[in-house]
Amino acid sequence: MWMARLDGCGRRLDSDRAQWGDGAACCHQGTGGSMEPAAASRRTARQGGHMPGPFIFIATNRLRDGRFDAEQRRVPELSRFIEANEPRLIAFNEYVNEERSEVTVVQVHPDAASMEFHMGIVADRARQAYAQTLEATTGIQVFGTPSENILRMLRQQAGSGVPLSIHPLHLGGFTRARET
Repeated sequence: MWMARLDGCGRRLDSDRAQWGDGAACCHQGTGGSMEPAAASRRTARQGGHMPGPFIFIATNRLRDGRFDAEQRRVPELSRFIEANEPRLIAFNEYVNEERSEVTVVQVHPDAASMEFHMGIVADRARQAYAQTLEATTGIQVFGTPSENILRMLRQQAGSGVPLSIHPLHLGGFTRARET
């Protein structure tokens, strides 16, 4: 199994050396010369700086009564559409609770721009889901710094009174990506 290595900015490395596939310089350059991404990330953390991480979105939605089966049929097609149209999205998964009364969507994006793109491309499908299977959003969690546009779209989509928890600063960690 081949595992893609990511730099501290979430970009894929082409080899075990710090060489970026898109030819761009890592955001850690200028912190003391050419260094491995992990070393750059540790240095940034020691200096008290912000370490870039993935943008993670988690939303929990209450299902309409008796609509679990319809939601279960809807999600595979939605997942295929997202996978085909959003090459930057790292992960998109939906889970249901034991009572089959609410679902939680977990998305992992390389950055906030990917999330903005996602929200635009699935807008019509989200409206259809709320009309057919979803009753209401009951909570939203965001890990990473959302843009003003993302915040505006989330507030519109979720409605007022929905808890929105934002965790903007990434303290550390890693992301493994599998090449298929």
